[in-house]
Amino acid sequence: MRQSINRATHTPSGQASKPLYPPAPRPQKAPLGPFTMLRLLRRNPIETWTEAHFQLPILIGPTILGQVAVLNDPAAIRRVFVDNASNYHKDRLQKRILGPGLGQSVLIAEDADWRLQRRILAPLFTPKTVATFAKATQECASEMVARWQRLPEESPLDIHQEMTKITLEILGRTLFADGLDRRPEEVTAAMTRYFETIGSLDPFDLLDLPNWLPRWNQWRAKSALDFLGDTVSALISRRKRLLARGVPNLQRDLLTLLLEAEDPETGVGLTETEVQANIVAFIGAGHETTANALTWSLYLLSLSEEWRARLAAEADRVLDMPVESQAEHLIETRAVIEEAMRLYPPVASLSREALDYDDLAGRRIRKGTVVMVSQWVLHRHRLLWEDPDRFDPTRFLPGQREKIDRFAYLPFGAGPRVCIGAGFAMQEATLVLAQILRAVRLETKKGFKAEPVQHITLRPRGGMPMILHHRLQRHGKIRH
Repeated sequence: MRQSINRATHTPSGQASKPLYPPAPRPQKAPLGPFTMLRLLRRNPIETWTEAHFQLPILIGPTILGQVAVLNDPAAIRRVFVDNASNYHKDRLQKRILGPGLGQSVLIAEDADWRLQRRILAPLFTPKTVATFAKATQECASEMVARWQRLPEESPLDIHQEMTKITLEILGRTLFADGLDRRPEEVTAAMTRYFETIGSLDPFDLLDLPNWLPRWNQWRAKSALDFLGDTVSALISRRKRLLARGVPNLQRDLLTLLLEAEDPETGVGLTETEVQANIVAFIGAGHETTANALTWSLYLLSLSEEWRARLAAEADRVLDMPVESQAEHLIETRAVIEEAMRLYPPVASLSREALDYDDLAGRRIRKGTVVMVSQWVLHRHRLLWEDPDRFDPTRFLPGQREKIDRFAYLPFGAGPRVCIGAGFAMQEATLVLAQILRAVRLETKKGFKAEPVQHITLRPRGGMPMILHHRLQRHGKIRH
């Protein structure tokens, strides 16, 4: 069902604002040949989609990845991820790419292993527990803004780099209470190198050549994985020593939970390899995707005077409330983040392999077919969204948000394997964005045009250069 939202927006002066269509690759007119497809899959997979993908509910056909069904029908997506989820497992390409670093984490595990890890991790991400992280999030954001306020007016900032720093700092104060024991820049550089390397798909993987053949990408990613592995091993060893000594008042963060957890049904805990894989996964997924969502939100706000003013005014009203209740009152701020994740989804594709035959959107799916949902396509699909390429946060305001089909908008995935940290990520992004908008105004660097590129996550190619303008002076007075 098409979402029926196409209303004019207005600037603070009351005049209708010009519709904003932020940059995106143009869909291909026709299917690509195998060599062009291979080149673009390595360079930037979101450039491979055709106009038909944005117009039809399902497309099935042979590709260099084998038989692929691309789904954009919400009912069919629900069947794959919920109603008939047992028929669909992570596909071979996904396991091959992510397996070396994350293979034994909750992100990749299947069946009983996945259920065990999910049950163990679930208590850390209840709404009540997530709310306790709000204070640390606010403190990190306030410190970042204070650092910015010490900079001269019109200072240049790479906002993508700044957002990766702040989300990693928040991770180190919440899910890893005594920090990551490394400089944030080192961890950020390793994660960036890892995602960029494995996200530039290796031709051997795309051609499904045997695993024993060496992969250039895996060799390049090894140094990043070794660094992260050493970092995590040091964290585990230090925490184990503290637990063995019975140190009082140790915070029950993610690390302690993983080390002490036992499955309530079986009494089984996680192996040290599984603990390490999950920590690497949370360091990666826990800051990279949120950093991207914040980066794209700030970019879109730099293009929209109206929404920048609305969010600054909302921050002025809300940020003096108790910190635990701020996120629920930052309604327009959340709407902007959700619209940013629609236009620039932090993770731009999901895929599963059919274990048996099935019927989806009126088409027969053969065993072995790779079923793909691209959030990049789904969130801009002509059958599901009105004026889909337009930046319009009103889609996500109360009264309109409820009209969006649950399976037409998937920034955090869907079904039993929906991102376990979605509530944590949204609280974090909302509080950080409000702190920024209250204190400063960010302007896109003159002549810069953002280019979204998919390397597992969706980030701006070459960073996000912006110019800083002070709104909140050091003594607290607001400059409009």
